[in-house]
Amino acid sequence: MSGLKLQLNQYRLTTAEILYHMPDHPSVLQTFLWQEYDLAPQFPTLRKFLDFWAHNLDGKLHSVKVASTGLLTPPKWRNASELLTMH
Repeated sequence: MSGLKLQLNQYRLTTAEILYHMPDHPSVLQTFLWQEYDLAPQFPTLRKFLDFWAHNLDGKLHSVKVASTGLLTPPKWRNASELLTMH
């Protein structure tokens, strides 16, 4: 599905910062950024990716930070309380 169709179906742009242990040097952490449209708060696409990672890749997961936002939102308007002019 296209990005617009996904957003209209309540999908949100989701970014995950994944910290994992390097396979050859377990005391060293490496960062991997993952970004995809996903359904909050269950995040089925991210969970599927993390399950794949845990079962098929050598780097053991350390932590995952998730940020998600809806891109289609109603417009926001606010009134300016004062106007400043500088010469």
